Amino acid sequence: MNIGLVLSGGGIRGVAHIGAIKALEEYGIFPTHISGTSAGAIVGALYASGANWSEILHFFKTIPLFRTKKYARSKPGFLDTEKYYENFKQFFPEDDFGALKKPLYVTGTDIIRGKLKIFHKGQVIRPVLASASFPGMFTPIKIGDAYYVDGGVLNNFPIEPLKNNCDKIIGSYVNPLKKIRIEDLKHSYTVVERAYKLKSASESLLKFSECDMIILPEGLSEFGTFEMNSVDVIFDLGYLAAKKILDKNGGVL
Repeated sequence: MNIGLVLSGGGIRGVAHIGAIKALEEYGIFPTHISGTSAGAIVGALYASGANWSEILHFFKTIPLFRTKKYARSKPGFLDTEKYYENFKQFFPEDDFGALKKPLYVTGTDIIRGKLKIFHKGQVIRPVLASASFPGMFTPIKIGDAYYVDGGVLNNFPIEPLKNNCDKIIGSYVNPLKKIRIEDLKHSYTVVERAYKLKSASESLLKFSECDMIILPEGLSEFGTFEMNSVDVIFDLGYLAAKKILDKNGGVL
């Protein structure tokens, strides 16, 4: 049986996906096809490469997200996405979708043409980097003749590639909306981030009914998109949320 796993974006909250994967495997559920965007694209790509949950978690704990040497110069963004290539190379010695152990689909947004691209062939690292390039924070990635940013801009829950390939689909959504006050919107960045979340959340919610199981970790709205010091707590929330629904279903998908 082909089992699809959809992994949403959500910044560092994407670590909850790793906890969900651990819980699924403890119940003997091993997804065969992966579709992800942004942080979900990173987790999904590492999982598709054959890395286990502990290796993926270690990656998120050690990735040099805000090191000065990765700052962008004369590019539209604070951090140069291209400079993260080597951090991924160890997991993808053969930089090709065809070399992965599981079929993988990642989304990217063509920032010039305003179109969604679903990558599943050719080089894998650059599409994953592009999918995770949060607009304004990370620079766009050039692939072919186009420049791509975060796939979550146009599709933050990419279930579509799995619908014709899988018998069952599991969704893991880690980008919940937090209740706020106008006083919480102190900077231009917080306004942009709020608008971005509103759009992605409304579109993603409509797709939950297409999943045979949906994992929605509680408490993630308390963590910021780039809150790197909360990795272990976020991981546990994902694990516990998946375990709870699996227990409720008797471990059956």
